[in-house]
Amino acid sequence: MSNPRLDVDFVRSQFPAFQSPALEGQAFFENAGGSYTCKPVIDRLFRFYHDRKVQPYAPYAASQQGGAEMDEARARLAAMMGVERDELSFGPSTSANTFVLANAVRQWLRGKKAAIVVTNQDHEANSGVWRRLADEGIEVREWAIDPETGHLDPAALAPLLEDGRVKLVCFPHCSNVVAEINPVAEICAMAKSAGAFTCVDGVSYAPHGFPDIPALGADIYLFSAYKTYGPHQGIMVLRRKVGQALPNQAHYFNGDVLYKRFTPAGPDHAQVAACAGMADYVDALYAHHFGNGHASPLARNGAVHDLMRGHEIALAQPLLDYLAARNDLRLIGPRQAAGRAPTVAVALDRPAEPVAAALAAHGIMAGGGDFYAVRPLGALGVDLGRGVLRLSFVHYTTEAEIARLIAALDRVLNG
Repeated sequence: MSNPRLDVDFVRSQFPAFQSPALEGQAFFENAGGSYTCKPVIDRLFRFYHDRKVQPYAPYAASQQGGAEMDEARARLAAMMGVERDELSFGPSTSANTFVLANAVRQWLRGKKAAIVVTNQDHEANSGVWRRLADEGIEVREWAIDPETGHLDPAALAPLLEDGRVKLVCFPHCSNVVAEINPVAEICAMAKSAGAFTCVDGVSYAPHGFPDIPALGADIYLFSAYKTYGPHQGIMVLRRKVGQALPNQAHYFNGDVLYKRFTPAGPDHAQVAACAGMADYVDALYAHHFGNGHASPLARNGAVHDLMRGHEIALAQPLLDYLAARNDLRLIGPRQAAGRAPTVAVALDRPAEPVAAALAAHGIMAGGGDFYAVRPLGALGVDLGRGVLRLSFVHYTTEAEIARLIAALDRVLNG
């Protein structure tokens, strides 16, 4: 199979936002807070609300069609990521999903001489809920980042696992401010050899390519559909062994159904169904660049992942080089694009939010603040009162938009 370059014009044709008069002249650099939504998702959501908005799985046509579309979303996303369909669950958000999982772990480990590992590189949603387990007598061990670089060193995890008491290791695929891509497969293998499960926060990575779960070896992998071109849903993969080990959090009569065990409230039917549009989008990218062929969903996903990452790396390096050359800011995370997601946080010599507002006057949509990454920013010595300016993009960003961003930064920071 050849390795074509990403056709950005085709990509942007799949997103109605780029044809919207309301967004004309704006370059979007706050994708880490939520991506634009692709047309297949919008079309499915529109159809469900117009034609299927009834209780699913009842014995009449509209209900059967609605249930079938929900089932399709679960089956296709699971196949894309290389897991069984009942190993994929939907919830209202990743924060809510993590909260439910933490309650299950609380019950699982209560009264045992057990420990969990968390990092201070995480978004608070994959840190705070686990840290609060200390209130139940569960030991919480922190795997700390390097205070200069933000790097999470696997060698520093090893001593935390030595005594065999750790039952769960929680860490991000990449941080939403540091952005270094952590070696998930290596970390998961370390945890497994020590008898621990792993919970990987993929929220900041999945927008740059859906994961291959078997290759990563994660027991739990979480991400947010609204950051991966879909509706506002949390998606969690729970491999069968961990899903069956943790106590049921749903209605007792749903306890034997793996994808229902950690969904205590009814899912949003329309948004679940619309998530199949994310698989439609991946398939459309694959067909456009490689032809239809007979590749498996996992293989198609892998090829599209590599297309996205190749484009992002090429665009990110000039921005990283520009920022690294300035002496009035601190670039957080790696300076080489290949080792990080294109979520670029910088600590300035002034508060970040007014700088983001000034960029908006130049048609640059970005944000300033702490982005719920208080622990990593604090560990890095960043002034939380000033926060960081975060410039985040994905594969639909163009070279021209990167050039426009750099020109706008020059005007605002030098002004």
